[in-house]
Amino acid sequence: MYHFTALVTLLAILVYFYSSILVSRARGKFGVKLPAISGNPDFERVFRAQMNTLEWLPIFLPSLWLFAIYLSDSIAALIGLAWVIGRILYVLGYAQAVAKRSLGFAIQALATIALWVGAFGTIVWRLVQG
Repeated sequence: MYHFTALVTLLAILVYFYSSILVSRARGKFGVKLPAISGNPDFERVFRAQMNTLEWLPIFLPSLWLFAIYLSDSIAALIGLAWVIGRILYVLGYAQAVAKRSLGFAIQALATIALWVGAFGTIVWRLVQG
């Protein structure tokens, strides 16, 4: 069973849900009416943080699960937790200023790369070994 990875998956989804709430609040605060996605730079940063999180989920989640299946549930969950923390820092930082998104982006990107490389390497290794 992959209880730890499942928990981290739910946390990642919660981060995305939270970013959606921030966009909704920013729409009201900055007067950006649906279906508009531009018009106020403060709103646009919050919106881009949400969209960028959505763009990373299809890279992160399969990498997380393949790592858990082929290597380790607990290690996948720890690396995945780093991704969640990085994404939180990214979303909150980007909402303040473009320059404040870098640390969170770096953390989540490195976590995703570690998961992908670990999963890919293990799968290829097992195929080569027979």
